[in-house]
Order: sequence, then C-alpha cells, then structure tokens
Amino acid sequence: MGGVDMDATLTREQAYELLKKYNQEDFHLQHARTVAAVMRYFAVELGYGADADFWEIVGLLHDIDFEQYPDEHCKKAPELLAGLPDELIHAVVSHGYGLCSDVEPTHEMEKILFAVDELTGLIGAAALMRPSKSVQDMELKSLKKKFKDKKFAAGCSREVIAQGAERLGWELDRLLDETLGAMRAVEADIAAS
Repeated sequence: MGGVDMDATLTREQAYELLKKYNQEDFHLQHARTVAAVMRYFAVELGYGADADFWEIVGLLHDIDFEQYPDEHCKKAPELLAGLPDELIHAVVSHGYGLCSDVEPTHEMEKILFAVDELTGLIGAAALMRPSKSVQDMELKSLKKKFKDKKFAAGCSREVIAQGAERLGWELDRLLDETLGAMRAVEADIAAS
C-alpha cells in the first residue's frame, strides 16, 4: 500500500509477538494467522505483491485490541500500535467501520480486510463441521448453504460480509468463492504456523 517499507518498521515475527502481548487465546491467535495469510494471498492475486508483507501484517494485527479491550475494539488499537505507520493503524481501525469505528476502509486492502474478517470465521467454522475438518474439499454450494443459515456460526455477521462484497464492487458469490480459494491455498501454511 503506497510502497510502505514495513521491513524497516516491523517484521511478521515482531508483529506476531506484538499481537501475543495482548492476545493469548488460541482462537484469537488462529484467527489472526488465518486473516494474515488470506490477506497475503489477496495482495498477490490482486497485483499488490510488492506490498504483501504489509497486507499480511495488517491482517495479523487487525484484532490486536479485541481480546483485552472488547468494549474498545478498534478504539484502543491506535494506542497499542503507536509508532507504527499511519497506514497500518488506519487499516486496522477501518475493519470495524460502522460497527465500532467511524474510520472508513478506502484502500482496496482495507476493503478486503473488512470483507474477509468475518468470512474467514464462517468458512473456518464450516470446515470444522466437515469430516475432513478442511476447506480443501469444501464447495461453494456448501459454503453458500452455511452462509444462508443464520443460526450457523451466528457470530459471523452476514451483513458485514455482504457489505464487504459491495464495497469491493464484487458479487457476493465472487467474494465467497475467492475467499474459499484463498483459504484452500493457505490452509497448510496456517496449520504449520
């Protein structure tokens, strides 16, 4: 994003250590690693490969304040990320737009984060229900069925996912299909991290 040299500021390992300073629950750490890997995937797929490290770090840190400060989600993050590039802080805070933040996602990377944050949770929950416990054999048709079932993974907002697709100018099916493809591509990497 804008050619930010994140290597000079924060490595992935440093970002993960910063995340773990405020997040200890396996669920939150797993979610952060998943979103980070999906963000890296989309950076490359959408032609932002030079900024893939930045996209990944934003994905890793997007919920930095959620575990310890759930009532201040996206409001406490700027304090916890103080000293890091404004672009990173803006991106992190913008993923809660309309929910817990008034910072609108403007860059395509921020719109991807807004769209995939909830969706990766829904896809992950759907994968756990499969005999394989994997996304590798999940079809779009199956995911769409889970998406329509409001009782399944009720904490994953379908409205936010649909808004995310709209912000990107994508059909909902495209967002579901491409995010499912991203999760297939990164599943082994996430398991190994």
